[in-house]
Amino acid sequence: MGSERGGPGGAGAGTDRDYVVWGRRPVAEALESGRQINKIIMAKGSVDPGILAAARARHIPVSETDRQGLERAAAEVRAGNHQGVIAFLAPIEYVELSDVLQAAKASGEDAFIAVLDGIEDPQNLGSIIRTANAAGTHGVVIPVRRSSPVSPAVVRASAGAAAYTPVARVTNIVRTIESLKQAGLWVVGTEPEAATSLYDADLTGPVAVVVGSEGKGMSRLVGEACDFTVSIPMRGRLASLNAGAAWAVVAFEIARQRVGKGGSMGGSPIHS
Repeated sequence: MGSERGGPGGAGAGTDRDYVVWGRRPVAEALESGRQINKIIMAKGSVDPGILAAARARHIPVSETDRQGLERAAAEVRAGNHQGVIAFLAPIEYVELSDVLQAAKASGEDAFIAVLDGIEDPQNLGSIIRTANAAGTHGVVIPVRRSSPVSPAVVRASAGAAAYTPVARVTNIVRTIESLKQAGLWVVGTEPEAATSLYDADLTGPVAVVVGSEGKGMSRLVGEACDFTVSIPMRGRLASLNAGAAWAVVAFEIARQRVGKGGSMGGSPIHS
């Protein structure tokens, strides 16, 4: 036996307790249905091989934990007879990278995409998605691993922007960067030590901006895959900004350059 907790429009919808399925059959059915699943938690020693194989085939992260850890997770979402498995569904539908590129093409604008490398804090991810929408990006790319999924907490932190901003979830950021290059985009990394100032870079063409994690920044391989990197000039004693603030500076510098080139900053505001 198993169940699903809440859902869009249900009592308490939009909380982290929503979008949760537990029990072997309900989780297996969710996998078979093609529903977007952020992650699955399973108890060590009682892993269902069918569920594990189906999750791996769809590149869904699976975390094996001891029974005590699973019971804590079950208590947090008020899962009943979970039978050793809990699945956390996505509150939005992820898109393919090709969908983001097609949306840019359909807009008649040069592509502008945010690529996030290891943003694990839901508040940061939500803030970045909100800024991405406000600055006119065509979509946001996040990795399956080393990233917060778009959870209800992220949707709340985005002030609703997650509902209007395409988010692509990919298995490998380096390969995604290569795909973006093949599609004609310049891929620009952000790092405090970069020799090129953000304000000296021409960012008016098709561009994807890579933002690294709070503590470590971009991974080495991701940084090496970028066409070039830029830094934000700092005038105070601090050497860097947090990921959300840095992204906001870069995103609106790109928007400013595009307006200067004859682009537009149209759109509807999203209020908190």
